[in-house]
Amino acid sequence: MVPRVWSLMRFLIKGSVAGGAVYLVYDQELLGPSDKSQAVLQKAEEVVPPAMYQFGQYVCEQTGLKMPQLPAPPKFNFHIRDTWNSGIIMVMSALSVAPSKAHEYSRDGWAYLKERTK
Repeated sequence: MVPRVWSLMRFLIKGSVAGGAVYLVYDQELLGPSDKSQAVLQKAEEVVPPAMYQFGQYVCEQTGLKMPQLPAPPKFNFHIRDTWNSGIIMVMSALSVAPSKAHEYSRDGWAYLKERTK
């Protein structure tokens, strides 16, 4: 009985995290125009490092541990707008040919196995 409960709890936690991620992407309009995606990325670059520092300080105060100072996050000098569309096109292209490639690879593998078993 106990393993089932833990499995259910893990499933619920993973589902909650995945649902939260989907909601965050939808709420922040990350799949919308690239201008909005760029603005959200810049906002995250401004907000996340101080939040991580504050969380680290809180953990240090609560546990008495000393955490080393993390290096500054790298700065990226490219715009999502320049690469977003090409990335989406590549992903969609790969997804569109995936069934035919899977069929081709399985046919080749089956032929290889037939040849080896003769």
